[in-house]
Amino acid sequence: MGFGENDPDGKTDLAGFMRVLAELGWTDGRNLQMDIRWSGANTDRIRMFAKELVELQPDLIVAHSTPVTAELKRATRTIPIMFVSVSDPVGDGFVASLSRPGGNVTGFINYEGSIAGKWLELLKEIAPSVKRVAAVFNPDTAPGGGSFFLSSFEAAAKALNVELIKAHVHSEAEIEMAINSLGREPGNAFVQMSDGYLHAHVKLMLLLAAQNNVPAVYNGSAVVRQGGLISYQADRRELFPRAASYVDRILRGGKTVELPVQVPTKFEMAVNLRTAKALGLTVPPSILLRADVVIE
Repeated sequence: MGFGENDPDGKTDLAGFMRVLAELGWTDGRNLQMDIRWSGANTDRIRMFAKELVELQPDLIVAHSTPVTAELKRATRTIPIMFVSVSDPVGDGFVASLSRPGGNVTGFINYEGSIAGKWLELLKEIAPSVKRVAAVFNPDTAPGGGSFFLSSFEAAAKALNVELIKAHVHSEAEIEMAINSLGREPGNAFVQMSDGYLHAHVKLMLLLAAQNNVPAVYNGSAVVRQGGLISYQADRRELFPRAASYVDRILRGGKTVELPVQVPTKFEMAVNLRTAKALGLTVPPSILLRADVVIE
């Protein structure tokens, strides 16, 4: 797991995964032995756990997030790896193509690069006075070092007449510096790019955004429930349950080369009206009508 063991999204993901596995006839402790490692988006722990799990020689490894999949891919070319929540498996060299993955890796992507343009459009829609937007990400953990989303982001910024700032962060101090700098003048905002490191530090980002009165787009409704302004992403409730079907097929003799990479089929938008009010924003009806989750 790319998240920490106390992460609410991680707990929900794993619970949904195990529920569907049980429906398919697989129960941990009865006809299945499941070993779980929680990395907390720490690259050293990811590397250590990847080595540990490969040495156990399991029938299958489920890899959550891009950094986890990358380490496991380096650690084994023979044990089947089924990834979940990876954005650019082709660009990162995990598979040859979505339809014909080849090798020992396949799985379920959570984003396509074009979604970055959607994040910026939503931000501009809910905060029309925004003039400069920072794309915040850690190059060590973001898909393609962050480049996977940037072309779509840059195109949307140009179309919306918004200045794009690339905010590379590797530590809590750099996150603080980036968001505090945005708060020094009006018209600034940021987008939390899809990045396991930022997910692990999202509470800090929420605190800094509130302190600096900076609007932002986040990854996932759980963040919006914690005080984030707005989010848009693939519906987390379907990713891991869908992945359980591939685990079932592999455990029954299926091969990763026969299982094409799957793309998201459902997306979820969430908006927090309390946060919008605190930022002095009025949420337009166009967003309220489309939102799946509204926090009042």
